[in-house]
Amino acid sequence: MNHPQVLHNARLVLADEVIHGSVALNDGRIEDIIGMAGTGAGLSQGVDLEGDYLLPGLIELHTDNFESHLMPRPKVFWPALPALLAHDAECTAAGITTVYDALGVGDTDPQAMRGQDLQPILAALERARSSGLLRADHLLHIRCELPAPNVLTLFEPFLRQPLVGLISLMDHTPGQRQWENIEKARVYYTGKKGWSDERFQQSVEASVELQTRYAQPHRKYFTDYAREHGVVLASHDDTLPSHVTQAHQEGVTICEFPTRIEAARTARACGMTTVMGAPNVVRGGSHSGNVAAVDLAKLGLLDTLSSDYVPASLIGAAFQLTRDAGFSIPQAVATISRNPARAMGLSDRGEIRQGLRADLVQVRMADDHPVVRAVWRGGIRVI
Repeated sequence: MNHPQVLHNARLVLADEVIHGSVALNDGRIEDIIGMAGTGAGLSQGVDLEGDYLLPGLIELHTDNFESHLMPRPKVFWPALPALLAHDAECTAAGITTVYDALGVGDTDPQAMRGQDLQPILAALERARSSGLLRADHLLHIRCELPAPNVLTLFEPFLRQPLVGLISLMDHTPGQRQWENIEKARVYYTGKKGWSDERFQQSVEASVELQTRYAQPHRKYFTDYAREHGVVLASHDDTLPSHVTQAHQEGVTICEFPTRIEAARTARACGMTTVMGAPNVVRGGSHSGNVAAVDLAKLGLLDTLSSDYVPASLIGAAFQLTRDAGFSIPQAVATISRNPARAMGLSDRGEIRQGLRADLVQVRMADDHPVVRAVWRGGIRVI
């Protein structure tokens, strides 16, 4: 049980406004919000936040950062528990208090991260959670590569696993979706993975056959599984309106990283939550040559940001939306807190509101850049 405490002299980013005031915490929850113009005008006891912003804890739906720690170099595997703890520390320092660790399953390369048996990683996560070693609240997002022959086998450790809250349906076959531009795919695979041009070309040729054989039956398996077990479904890299329409009909509620404006428009018409990459915002465009996230934001088609492969990009991109897309601060902060919480059915977090979990982030601006100075999860300071 936590002791009562007060965080005062802060600019509180609430759902629809920013006010100068204090937050009273008790037993891991937000007990009261006190505006400085009201009853608590003279309140000075507790932790002085020195006029910094106080945000709700950030909620991350899709980060590959854990995988990056598990395989810090190609074919170099790191022990699962130290990798998890390093990933946890990095996420929490970025203000993320709830993180859906994205783990990819399915790959034809036996030496690839996503071609491995992930049971040891799941065991490390369960051990760290039960031992109180983690600063953030870690859940799982399983990314299923539909054309991979081994995707069902590699998914087996996660069957009926309560930490699995999100499943995404992926198809990275070159020539469509994320890799519609074959040359962008070539740069990625030869640059990041060190493939030769010959190996890349062989992979392209083989991938078409694998997609034809496996993608549709695997897609049916995962959509059926998610429906039966109440797991949220996301589509990935939708390009055409037909991609989105199919996903919506299958029960998908989250549209991850649509590659064209027309796909994002269709997702909005279907009532789906659209997620775009925070690095896309920070960099000013997609590394795959697809639609810029800021363009979707300006059109009112962006609901949620994901740090994707850079945890610190999440908070930076949100504040950048206030400059590049005309978002208010509450509207921008909602893309990294309230909106992802609602998309995942997390009704106990995502806002600074009485009765919700005391997941909070103190932020100071250094010119235009937000700097995380302190983080509380469940009323306990973890950074």
